[in-house]
Amino acid sequence: MRWARQEDGWDAEVAWEREEFGLPEEPPALAPEVASRAEGYVRELLRDGYLGIDAVIRETVCLTEDGEDSSPLSPAQGRALVERLWLERVDAQEAWSGPTDPDRLERAFAALGDAGIVAPENFTCCRGCGMTEIGAEVDDESAVRGFVFFHRQGTRVAAEGHGLSLYYGGFDGSEQTTTRVGHEVVAALTSTGLSTEWDGDPGKAIDVTPLEWRKRLVG
Repeated sequence: MRWARQEDGWDAEVAWEREEFGLPEEPPALAPEVASRAEGYVRELLRDGYLGIDAVIRETVCLTEDGEDSSPLSPAQGRALVERLWLERVDAQEAWSGPTDPDRLERAFAALGDAGIVAPENFTCCRGCGMTEIGAEVDDESAVRGFVFFHRQGTRVAAEGHGLSLYYGGFDGSEQTTTRVGHEVVAALTSTGLSTEWDGDPGKAIDVTPLEWRKRLVG
């Protein structure tokens, strides 16, 4: 703190000793088949765009497990692979100009959240889990007017270029509320420049299509 304040004599009466920090050891090279499989997983997770570096490393190590909780990919090997591909993806993002479709989607969901619609992105693994768990996203369901979400499987489908399905409804379970929330969701998406396919049927998902999935990495 005395150094930060640039006080006279901040370094007096201190015994200084140089510390040599060695470079970290390079992790051993991966077997070609393991490297190819792991790289495929990493590229998919980076295209999805919702996980930070540490989470991508953990997920990749887990996905390459051969059983008995053992993986041919160590955390150090996973970090080296993920950081290399992460930087490649960040470089590619530099060519993206203006808001991307995931940027527009994020804006629409933020606006819905501000308007009393619970709107988590990349929420749970599937529709069934999402519909079961969405109530846990709020303390008082009577304080909000409904919900909308898309799940991680949907994110992967969108990243592969096939559009995105949104699931929505009201916490009272009525078709009237579900329909009203559906129309609000469509209006929010349209206002950001996204196109939707939905015929007003409360039993059908709202499909956001066409959709170019260029999700910017964060973190």
